[in-house]
Amino acid sequence: MDIKNNIKEFQNYLSDKSCRLVAVSKTKPIELLQEAYNEGVRIFGENKVQELTDKYEVLPKDIEWHMIGHLQRNKVKYIAPFVSLIHSVDTFKLLKEINKQGAKNERVISCLLQIHIAKEETKFGLSEEELLEIINSEEIKSLNNVKVVGLMGMATFTDNEDQVRKEFRYLKNLFDKTAGLALPENIEMQELSMGMSGDYELAIEEGSTLIRVGSAIFGARNYDK
Repeated sequence: MDIKNNIKEFQNYLSDKSCRLVAVSKTKPIELLQEAYNEGVRIFGENKVQELTDKYEVLPKDIEWHMIGHLQRNKVKYIAPFVSLIHSVDTFKLLKEINKQGAKNERVISCLLQIHIAKEETKFGLSEEELLEIINSEEIKSLNNVKVVGLMGMATFTDNEDQVRKEFRYLKNLFDKTAGLALPENIEMQELSMGMSGDYELAIEEGSTLIRVGSAIFGARNYDK
Protein backbone atom coordinates (compact mmCIF):
# COMPACT_ATOMS: atom_id res chain seq x y z
CA MET A 1 0.00 0.00 0.00
CA ASP A 2 1.74 3.16 -1.25
CA ILE A 3 0.35 5.94 0.93
CA LYS A 4 2.43 8.60 -0.81
CA ASN A 5 1.03 7.80 -4.27
CA ASN A 6 -2.50 7.38 -2.97
CA ILE A 7 -2.41 10.82 -1.39
CA LYS A 8 -0.92 12.39 -4.51
CA GLU A 9 -3.74 10.88 -6.58
CA PHE A 10 -6.35 12.37 -4.25
CA GLN A 11 -4.58 15.74 -4.20
CA ASN A 12 -4.57 15.80 -8.01
CA TYR A 13 -8.16 14.60 -8.22
CA LEU A 14 -9.39 17.27 -5.78
CA SER A 15 -7.23 20.11 -7.10
CA ASP A 16 -10.01 21.53 -9.31
CA LYS A 17 -12.90 20.61 -6.99
CA SER A 18 -14.40 22.49 -4.04
CA CYS A 19 -14.04 19.46 -1.81
CA ARG A 20 -11.47 18.59 0.85
CA LEU A 21 -10.04 15.27 1.96
CA VAL A 22 -10.52 13.93 5.48
CA ALA A 23 -7.99 11.11 5.88
CA VAL A 24 -9.77 8.50 8.02
CA SER A 25 -7.01 7.14 10.21
CA LYS A 26 -8.95 4.91 12.62
CA THR A 27 -6.97 1.84 13.75
CA LYS A 28 -3.89 3.09 11.86
CA PRO A 29 -0.56 3.48 13.68
CA ILE A 30 1.08 6.87 14.28
CA GLU A 31 3.80 6.14 11.69
CA LEU A 32 1.26 5.96 8.87
CA LEU A 33 -0.42 9.19 9.97
CA GLN A 34 2.99 10.88 10.11
CA GLU A 35 3.69 9.63 6.59
CA ALA A 36 0.39 11.08 5.38
CA TYR A 37 1.16 14.34 7.21
CA ASN A 38 4.54 14.52 5.48
CA GLU A 39 2.70 14.33 2.14
CA GLY A 40 0.60 17.35 3.02
CA VAL A 41 -2.48 15.85 4.69
CA ARG A 42 -3.71 18.13 7.46
CA ILE A 43 -7.22 16.81 8.18
CA PHE A 44 -7.55 13.46 9.93
CA GLY A 45 -10.79 11.76 10.96
CA GLU A 46 -11.12 9.36 13.87
CA ASN A 47 -14.02 7.19 15.05
CA LYS A 48 -13.10 6.67 18.68
CA VAL A 49 -12.46 9.30 21.33
CA GLN A 50 -9.59 7.46 23.04
CA GLU A 51 -7.73 6.94 19.78
CA LEU A 52 -8.34 10.54 18.77
CA THR A 53 -6.93 11.96 22.01
CA ASP A 54 -3.94 9.58 21.97
CA LYS A 55 -3.00 10.62 18.44
CA TYR A 56 -3.57 14.32 19.12
CA GLU A 57 -1.03 14.14 21.97
CA VAL A 58 1.85 12.93 19.81
CA LEU A 59 1.26 14.33 16.31
CA PRO A 60 1.90 17.88 15.00
CA LYS A 61 -0.40 20.54 16.42
CA ASP A 62 -1.39 22.07 13.07
CA ILE A 63 -3.51 19.00 12.30
CA GLU A 64 -7.28 19.50 12.10
CA TRP A 65 -8.83 16.61 14.02
CA HIS A 66 -12.33 15.59 12.95
CA MET A 67 -14.51 13.29 15.06
CA ILE A 68 -16.46 11.25 12.52
CA GLY A 69 -17.74 8.31 14.59
CA HIS A 70 -20.74 8.00 16.89
CA LEU A 71 -20.07 10.21 19.91
CA GLN A 72 -21.38 9.55 23.42
CA ARG A 73 -22.19 12.58 25.54
CA ASN A 74 -19.94 11.48 28.41
CA LYS A 75 -16.90 11.42 26.07
CA VAL A 76 -17.26 14.95 24.67
CA LYS A 77 -15.13 16.48 27.45
CA TYR A 78 -12.04 14.59 26.28
CA ILE A 79 -12.01 16.08 22.76
CA ALA A 80 -13.55 19.50 23.50
CA PRO A 81 -10.19 21.23 24.10
CA PHE A 82 -8.88 20.59 20.58
CA VAL A 83 -11.31 18.98 18.11
CA SER A 84 -11.77 21.03 14.91
CA LEU A 85 -15.04 19.54 13.67
CA ILE A 86 -17.51 16.97 14.98
CA HIS A 87 -19.30 15.35 12.03
CA SER A 88 -21.62 13.07 13.97
CA VAL A 89 -24.04 15.18 16.03
CA ASP A 90 -27.20 13.06 15.94
CA THR A 91 -29.23 14.42 18.90
CA PHE A 92 -30.01 17.80 20.40
CA LYS A 93 -28.79 16.50 23.77
CA LEU A 94 -25.36 15.83 22.26
CA LEU A 95 -25.23 19.32 20.75
CA LYS A 96 -26.05 20.82 24.15
CA GLU A 97 -23.28 18.77 25.79
CA ILE A 98 -20.77 19.93 23.17
CA ASN A 99 -21.86 23.51 23.89
CA LYS A 100 -21.36 22.95 27.63
CA GLN A 101 -17.85 21.55 27.12
CA GLY A 102 -17.04 24.28 24.61
CA ALA A 103 -17.90 26.88 27.26
CA LYS A 104 -15.65 25.14 29.79
CA ASN A 105 -12.77 25.31 27.31
CA GLU A 106 -13.62 28.85 26.14
CA ARG A 107 -14.04 27.58 22.58
CA VAL A 108 -16.71 27.59 19.92
CA ILE A 109 -16.80 24.03 18.57
CA SER A 110 -17.83 23.48 14.95
CA CYS A 111 -20.33 20.67 14.34
CA LEU A 112 -22.22 18.94 11.56
CA LEU A 113 -25.68 17.52 12.12
CA GLN A 114 -25.76 13.88 11.01
CA ILE A 115 -28.76 12.98 8.88
CA HIS A 116 -30.02 9.42 8.47
CA ILE A 117 -30.08 8.85 4.70
CA ALA A 118 -29.29 5.13 4.39
CA LYS A 119 -31.70 2.22 4.06
CA GLU A 120 -30.01 0.67 7.09
CA GLU A 121 -31.31 0.86 10.63
CA THR A 122 -27.80 0.46 12.07
CA LYS A 123 -26.75 3.90 10.87
CA PHE A 124 -27.25 6.87 13.20
CA GLY A 125 -28.73 10.21 12.28
CA LEU A 126 -31.57 12.71 12.47
CA SER A 127 -34.66 12.67 10.29
CA GLU A 128 -35.57 15.78 8.32
CA GLU A 129 -38.28 16.52 10.91
CA GLU A 130 -35.78 16.26 13.79
CA LEU A 131 -33.34 18.51 11.96
CA LEU A 132 -35.99 21.21 11.50
CA GLU A 133 -37.06 20.82 15.11
CA ILE A 134 -33.50 21.56 16.27
CA ILE A 135 -32.81 24.52 14.01
CA ASN A 136 -36.20 26.10 14.66
CA SER A 137 -36.02 25.71 18.43
CA GLU A 138 -35.64 28.74 20.66
CA GLU A 139 -33.08 26.89 22.78
CA ILE A 140 -30.50 26.59 20.02
CA LYS A 141 -30.08 30.36 19.89
CA SER A 142 -28.59 30.29 23.38
CA LEU A 143 -25.85 27.78 22.49
CA ASN A 144 -22.98 30.24 22.16
CA ASN A 145 -20.17 27.67 22.19
CA VAL A 146 -21.20 25.60 19.19
CA LYS A 147 -21.46 26.49 15.54
CA VAL A 148 -23.40 24.19 13.24
CA VAL A 149 -21.60 24.49 9.92
CA GLY A 150 -23.41 21.89 7.82
CA LEU A 151 -24.69 18.35 7.48
CA MET A 152 -23.21 14.85 7.31
CA GLY A 153 -24.62 11.59 5.99
CA MET A 154 -23.62 7.99 5.29
CA ALA A 155 -25.11 6.26 2.28
CA THR A 156 -26.28 2.65 2.24
CA PHE A 157 -23.45 0.12 1.87
CA THR A 158 -24.47 -1.28 -1.51
CA ASP A 159 -23.20 -1.72 -5.07
CA ASN A 160 -26.35 -0.02 -6.33
CA GLU A 161 -24.97 3.33 -7.48
CA ASP A 162 -28.43 4.70 -8.28
CA GLN A 163 -29.50 4.21 -4.68
CA VAL A 164 -26.32 5.79 -3.30
CA ARG A 165 -26.65 8.76 -5.66
CA LYS A 166 -30.30 9.17 -4.69
CA GLU A 167 -29.35 9.29 -0.98
CA PHE A 168 -26.58 11.82 -1.57
CA ARG A 169 -28.91 13.94 -3.69
CA TYR A 170 -31.54 13.88 -0.96
CA LEU A 171 -28.95 15.13 1.55
CA LYS A 172 -27.74 17.89 -0.79
CA ASN A 173 -31.34 19.02 -1.35
CA LEU A 174 -31.90 19.08 2.40
CA PHE A 175 -28.66 21.06 2.82
CA ASP A 176 -29.82 23.63 0.24
CA LYS A 177 -33.29 23.80 1.75
CA THR A 178 -31.83 24.38 5.22
CA ALA A 179 -29.42 27.02 3.89
CA GLY A 180 -32.43 28.93 2.53
CA LEU A 181 -34.14 29.20 5.91
CA ALA A 182 -33.89 32.09 8.37
CA LEU A 183 -31.18 30.53 10.54
CA PRO A 184 -29.93 31.62 13.96
CA GLU A 185 -26.42 33.11 14.13
CA ASN A 186 -24.81 29.86 15.24
CA ILE A 187 -25.99 27.88 12.19
CA GLU A 188 -24.45 28.34 8.76
CA MET A 189 -24.60 25.80 5.96
CA GLN A 190 -21.00 25.65 4.69
CA GLU A 191 -19.96 21.99 4.74
CA LEU A 192 -21.58 18.84 3.37
CA SER A 193 -19.73 15.74 4.58
CA MET A 194 -20.63 12.73 2.44
CA GLY A 195 -18.69 10.11 0.57
CA MET A 196 -16.18 7.48 1.67
CA SER A 197 -13.61 5.26 -0.08
CA GLY A 198 -16.23 3.35 -2.08
CA ASP A 199 -18.51 6.20 -3.12
CA TYR A 200 -16.63 9.52 -2.89
CA GLU A 201 -16.82 10.21 -6.64
CA LEU A 202 -20.62 10.02 -6.57
CA ALA A 203 -20.64 12.18 -3.43
CA ILE A 204 -18.53 14.89 -5.06
CA GLU A 205 -20.76 14.85 -8.15
CA GLU A 206 -23.72 15.42 -5.82
CA GLY A 207 -22.11 18.33 -3.96
CA SER A 208 -19.94 17.01 -1.12
CA THR A 209 -17.40 19.43 0.37
CA LEU A 210 -15.71 16.86 2.66
CA ILE A 211 -14.98 13.25 1.74
CA ARG A 212 -14.00 10.79 4.48
CA VAL A 213 -11.46 8.39 2.96
CA GLY A 214 -9.61 5.65 4.84
CA SER A 215 -8.91 2.40 3.00
CA ALA A 216 -8.24 4.12 -0.36
CA ILE A 217 -5.32 5.88 1.36
CA PHE A 218 -4.12 3.59 4.14
CA GLY A 219 -5.26 0.18 2.91
CA ALA A 220 -7.78 -2.21 4.43
CA ARG A 221 -8.91 -1.51 7.95
CA ASN A 222 -7.12 -3.27 10.80
CA TYR A 223 -9.85 -4.99 12.82
CA ASP A 224 -7.54 -6.27 15.55
CA LYS A 225 -7.82 -3.05 17.52
